[in-house]
Amino acid sequence: MDRAKPEDWWRIERKGDDVTLISEPFIQEFYRCNCWHVRGRDRDMLVDSGMGVVSLRDWVPLVTERSLTAVASHTHFDHIGCHHEFADRCVHRAEAGILADPAYDAILANYVTDDIFDRLPPLPYQSADYGVKAAPATRLLEDGDVVDLGDRHFEVIHTPGHSPGGIALWEAATGILFSGDIVYDGPLIEDTYHADATDYYRSMVRLYDLPVRIVHGGHFPSYDAARHRAIIRAWLDDKDG
Repeated sequence: MDRAKPEDWWRIERKGDDVTLISEPFIQEFYRCNCWHVRGRDRDMLVDSGMGVVSLRDWVPLVTERSLTAVASHTHFDHIGCHHEFADRCVHRAEAGILADPAYDAILANYVTDDIFDRLPPLPYQSADYGVKAAPATRLLEDGDVVDLGDRHFEVIHTPGHSPGGIALWEAATGILFSGDIVYDGPLIEDTYHADATDYYRSMVRLYDLPVRIVHGGHFPSYDAARHRAIIRAWLDDKDG
């Protein structure tokens, strides 16, 4: 399989509301994390940081322009790979140990093979040697906490189920929800290491009535309020049936 050049690894897409999608186009869509950059008055926020196979800081100037808080929606491999590159790192308390010591099983690194790529990362990357660098949190998050960017305030909503410390980030003033991997417009993963079915159900019920305008998920395209309710309603109906 061909290898990509590092300068081609990252794709940048402006989404409005001073939100930018940063993604890795040579990773197949199912495994490709959406990394979300949010511009604030006093500082910026990055929600998730990709696989870590090509540096974000070296190749995406957007993330080094201003002070930045890197938030982990959860600690699976595809979401925390570049967190060690940032000095200000946040994660829910329930997964702080994984961010500090990203063990192979806990981060689901068993998913990583050459087959998840359309083009391999540049050398010296080898799938057999893949791992994530430790990135101990500088702030532990709890439900109801706020990530403050000065003029923008994102409430932490604890959404366990996909993983114990999964979070969503909710900006009530704009109706923007960064949902992580608890809900997105694609196949949801409910049976991984440390997933919990009861927690998953409760998290989906909690998010159903949130007055969203747009949802930016951890994978797949963003979607509106009607689609948000349709996804969750169908999921809940399937469980209740």
